[in-house]
Amino acid sequence: MSIRVVVIGDVLLDRDIDGQVDRVCPDAPVPVVEIGAVNERAGGAGLAASLLAREGIEVRLLTALADDEPAKRLSALLTERVPVTAILNASGTRCKTRVRSAGQSLLRLDVEPSKEEPAIQGPCDVQALEEALEEADAVLVSDYGGGVVAHPEVYGVLRRWASQRAVVWDPHPRGAQPVPGVTLATPNRSEAQHFCDTAGEPDQLVVRLRDQWQAWAVAVTDGGNGVFTAAGGAPATFTPTPFDHRGDACGAGDRFAGTVAAALGSGATARDAVERAVSDTAAWLVAGGVSGPADTGLRIPWTTEQDDAAAVIRRVHAGGGKVVATGGCFDVLHAGHIASLEAARRLGDALIVLVNSDDSIRRLKGPDRPVNSLADRLQVLRSLRCVDAVAVFDDDDPCRLLDELRPDIWTKGGDYTAEMLPETPVVSEWGGRVVLVPYLAGRSTTSILNRTAPIDERTV
Repeated sequence: MSIRVVVIGDVLLDRDIDGQVDRVCPDAPVPVVEIGAVNERAGGAGLAASLLAREGIEVRLLTALADDEPAKRLSALLTERVPVTAILNASGTRCKTRVRSAGQSLLRLDVEPSKEEPAIQGPCDVQALEEALEEADAVLVSDYGGGVVAHPEVYGVLRRWASQRAVVWDPHPRGAQPVPGVTLATPNRSEAQHFCDTAGEPDQLVVRLRDQWQAWAVAVTDGGNGVFTAAGGAPATFTPTPFDHRGDACGAGDRFAGTVAAALGSGATARDAVERAVSDTAAWLVAGGVSGPADTGLRIPWTTEQDDAAAVIRRVHAGGGKVVATGGCFDVLHAGHIASLEAARRLGDALIVLVNSDDSIRRLKGPDRPVNSLADRLQVLRSLRCVDAVAVFDDDDPCRLLDELRPDIWTKGGDYTAEMLPETPVVSEWGGRVVLVPYLAGRSTTSILNRTAPIDERTV
């Protein structure tokens, strides 16, 4: 049975201009962007609704639409993914254009409706709003400060329904504060500071806002660090992100809030919903975010390490970058491993680590190895800032997995030569390179496990 989520908020027309920068303008110190592609998509609450339209989730969008050409394009984009009901009239369509190169935003151009007339015009179709809420399992209020949520009739209806449905409120500094009784609000750190009217650490802000808004729970997102959640009367808890994302994070907040709403609508607790949303948003970012392929499910519980690695490679190659890969058991992580991994990461724009499975290590090292399980080894590797993704192989060498992933560069420690590596001819088949990186003598898992003297009695 599908989860029914109603999204309410302001829609925008987002436009991405992607191009190549090879030179600087001769009459000003600015890059010259040679336009390669122009892509349009629904933004604001439209993006939140589009990202929610996945397998097992029925989405309906309630918003305000204008009578102009951008609104017509926006409506066409939206109706490809979700049913749209205009419960209000807008005086004009907001447009945001990003100029990007190699995945990096260089400039954003905003077009706003005229300030000489109200952004939202006419009465609200309260009947359509009430009927949509009646059928919903969860509600996502996606406020982009355009006036839909702050409209007195819309705000009043939401206030009446806050105690009857799972309501997730994604606020905006120029918008309305959440109605009392919402299930969960999802401000980012800067928004939380704005609404608290004071600086503070996220774990303090989240408790303050929960009490200030009379919300059941508040989750303050802190970018790549993670999410702080205060639910019920309990103190704040922290959910870290599974990796350090370095690419374009546009839409991550919408993805997070939408997944929280869907999870709450399926009966999850606030904390479980936040944990699911953190993992799901991370997987979505790895797959390319708003620039990646449309997906159809809450991916993380069923995503393999190979899927993550392949997604990173697609994203980096799409931006013209180079992918580096290395491999090993990484049973007991030590200084030699760190030196090799950090050196490998400097060779390109992303580092994929290929890891021996437990069975593979037993065949290579004996029945007493590995010391640490595969799950523990992967968790340690993912925690390293220099590692972008991991992938697991069960063979005695990584050749078959390498042939599937096809990175640009394969690295190994300097205690090898290229001729010694079975990977060298495989990598050469697609034009890849093998590069040897520094090796710290005397650092190996075997030597560490063979030590018996206390560390203060050894000669270093």
